[in-house]
Amino acid sequence: MRTYIYIIAALLYVCVSCTPEKPEVFLSAEERSLIPYPNEIATSDQGFLIDENTTVYAGTRLESQAIAQRFLQRFEKASGWILPSKNESKLAKNSIHFVLDPNAIEISNDEGYLLKASKDRIIIRAKTMAGLHMGIQTLYQLLPDAIAAATVTPAVVWAVPGVEIQDAPTYEYRGAMLDVARHFFSVQDVKRYIDLIASYKINKLHLHLTDDQGWRIEIKSWPKLTEIGGTSAVGGDQGGFYTQAQYRDIVAYAKLHHITIIPEIDMPGHTNAALASYPELNCDGKARALYTGMKVGFSTLCVDSEVTYTFLDDVIRELAALTDGDYIHLGGDESHVTPKKEYNLFLTKAQAIVKKYGKNVMGWEDIQSAGISDEAIVQHWTNSEIATLGAKQGASVVLSPAPKTYLDMKYTKETKIGLTWAGVTPIDSAYIWNPRTLLKDVPSSQIIGIESPLWTETVRDMNAIEYLAFPRLIGHAELGWSKEDNIGWDSYIERLKKHVNRLKIKEVDYYPSPLLEE
Repeated sequence: MRTYIYIIAALLYVCVSCTPEKPEVFLSAEERSLIPYPNEIATSDQGFLIDENTTVYAGTRLESQAIAQRFLQRFEKASGWILPSKNESKLAKNSIHFVLDPNAIEISNDEGYLLKASKDRIIIRAKTMAGLHMGIQTLYQLLPDAIAAATVTPAVVWAVPGVEIQDAPTYEYRGAMLDVARHFFSVQDVKRYIDLIASYKINKLHLHLTDDQGWRIEIKSWPKLTEIGGTSAVGGDQGGFYTQAQYRDIVAYAKLHHITIIPEIDMPGHTNAALASYPELNCDGKARALYTGMKVGFSTLCVDSEVTYTFLDDVIRELAALTDGDYIHLGGDESHVTPKKEYNLFLTKAQAIVKKYGKNVMGWEDIQSAGISDEAIVQHWTNSEIATLGAKQGASVVLSPAPKTYLDMKYTKETKIGLTWAGVTPIDSAYIWNPRTLLKDVPSSQIIGIESPLWTETVRDMNAIEYLAFPRLIGHAELGWSKEDNIGWDSYIERLKKHVNRLKIKEVDYYPSPLLEE
């Protein structure tokens, strides 16, 4: 990355009402912490100062007006100021502009944006609402840390460094996964997670909705899935589930943050909660006992039974109707007691049902043995050779290598929660790897992104989620967004040290790695 030298002036007091001219702002961009780092950034000595008279221009499009309103609401919450706004386009002084321009040829993709902050104004330009959203996340990072506060912070100088940024993501898929099956998490918890991950330009949230320990999504044609299967959790803790109305609420909330929900119904293994709910899903016709342990690989649907496919058709039909994204995740991992021939037959039929209801298939790398189409996504987690076989069938690949991206791995052997089966993953190890070269025999064009899974066997509350996810997830977000030339540990850790104050302001229970103190 280039190094720029700035003249920095300290702004100790600003009286907007008693001076006709705004004071000049000399602020280094290095005083702020940009994560993920933008593709191209040029700087100038003089920045922009937001005062109570700064006018927000939202343009004439309803989409850009909606984005502007969200910015105005957040700025009011942090500053106490209600900035004037206009639904028009005018290149005025002392202004902030949100410009939706579908024909902007200099913006490379739908999530790309241009951001310019100068003495007179700030302009964010994008082709789509998603691009404006990504640009605003960068603007928030260019503002003082107090913008992250939930209440008004007095005496803040709302200065933005002089910058010109041209930015777009490297990978189209930048995801997080939350396992709500081993332990259940409320709608508010999931929304809190969405709030946190959206600020790092993550655009997918994969919800692991079913497993041996719990079934978490209401299926109206099979109500006992939640009446029985939704009551258990690891360690005998309290279960729970989302009604379809609650799930729609989560999907809608994620969409506001330009995040797509990808639901997972794991099968044919990891299905004990379903097998406990309906005896007919078992080959012997006997319901299984509810399960609260952590061991895996012991359960399977009855692959030879027609009722299994009636069940599957109903589940996928209802889930597809709740899902606005293109993909349904079929799981497919660790089906150790399902004979391979039966496993492949089941997955072939399951994939056809997903297509029948207008969705594409995503699954853990194991599903490749059943044969997959080039519209499928295989998710690499442990065996690079198996993932490569999926790619050779034309499938796209999302990278979730367990030793690097599994957020449930401990930071060290001494940290308070997490597992160690894939090793320990300190924050430098989570960051220092190259997605392009991880699978040596897979063309980079088929690698569409990375995802950070958080399995919840040892995770019982929101504080535990935050402790394991942050700050490792922040590094993964940079790997997914920033171009390779801008990725480097030395730069990243210095930016992360500055960024920690925002985590504190948001009351994130992050892991205080010793590397943040060096």
